[in-house]
Amino acid sequence: MNHRIESMKPSASMVLMARAKEMQKTDPTVIGLAGGEPDFPTPDRISMAAIRSLTEGYTHYVVGPGLPELRQAIQKKLREENGLDYDVNCIMVTPGGKNAIYLAVQAILNEGDEVMVLDPAWVSYEPIIQAAGGVTVKVKLDYQQDYRITAEALEAVCTDKTRLIIINYPNNPTGRILHKDEADILEAFMLRHPQVYMLSDEVYEKLVYDGAKSISMGAYPSIHDRVATMNGFSKSAAMTGWRMGYLAAPKAIYDVAYKLYQHSLSCMSGFLQKGAVEAFSCEYETEQMRKTYAYRRDMFTGALNKIPGVRCLKPEGAFYAWVFFDIGGMDSTQMCEYLLENAGVVGMPGSAYGEETACCMRFSFANATEDLERAARKITDALLKLQQK
Repeated sequence: MNHRIESMKPSASMVLMARAKEMQKTDPTVIGLAGGEPDFPTPDRISMAAIRSLTEGYTHYVVGPGLPELRQAIQKKLREENGLDYDVNCIMVTPGGKNAIYLAVQAILNEGDEVMVLDPAWVSYEPIIQAAGGVTVKVKLDYQQDYRITAEALEAVCTDKTRLIIINYPNNPTGRILHKDEADILEAFMLRHPQVYMLSDEVYEKLVYDGAKSISMGAYPSIHDRVATMNGFSKSAAMTGWRMGYLAAPKAIYDVAYKLYQHSLSCMSGFLQKGAVEAFSCEYETEQMRKTYAYRRDMFTGALNKIPGVRCLKPEGAFYAWVFFDIGGMDSTQMCEYLLENAGVVGMPGSAYGEETACCMRFSFANATEDLERAARKITDALLKLQQK
């Protein structure tokens, strides 16, 4: 067996999502808030475009890294919305954003290279780095400072073996967006360390609140030629099952990544790509989803913040509530189990994302509003019961 792959930890979110579904078979009152999947259907115009293409016989190989019209639409979106200037021939369509990250990491790393990951972090970065023979080095951000990036935290773990830094804004799990002063800190860091590339995971960039706007680090001209950008359609257009992501990268990264793409994927399904083209015309549907998430965010986090001993950061982006508990002397795994057993609510323990200094959990609010209202009541009742012991 491949020891590198064999030693990987399973995806904690996948495990808990499966557990929730299994429990719901016998107890339909169990509420699963562990996953990161929109509860909205894919917009009709996207589905109909794919169906038309399928019935017209668009079912054969699509030579190259994606349909020209889709890659041109991606290029236009990145330029007009994000200020990113990527050559259309440096954009590839991938089976989900996760694969785009995998290809970029494989392209950049050699055995023993170090990758800086801002911690807490999405659960799959470390295994992907491990698969490439890299070494994950965690940049520990402080929850007491709301996980703000500092030059000191970055420099504390950077070495001459550092080849890549991965950032993710809007952030999973914390819901933070990248602020201008933090982006400037990242730019200065990259300029001090010219051997380092950056991979920017921006899959939640359409889901920001309170009039904020997501920042793309590749828009900084001084470091543009060392920044690869990943995005996709799963979160913004409710297309999780379609597995449609994309990678836009400097030519040096792209050329190596595309070789692996050719030998591992061949191509993406043409009829699915035809549907994805239509996603760029679904601004109204995306905005309606975002507004609904904003309402749910306010309702759910507001309810949790009323519980004594609970502090919930108000997410600036994405669709996750990152909740801190100072109740019962539990760690996050114990709290996760307690709420599962006593409230019938499935969330993610903070330890799955690397947060070991505080008891916290991640709950998705990409769920039906009535389920979130019920979950908030059940969590409240369970925690008040715990405090009375």
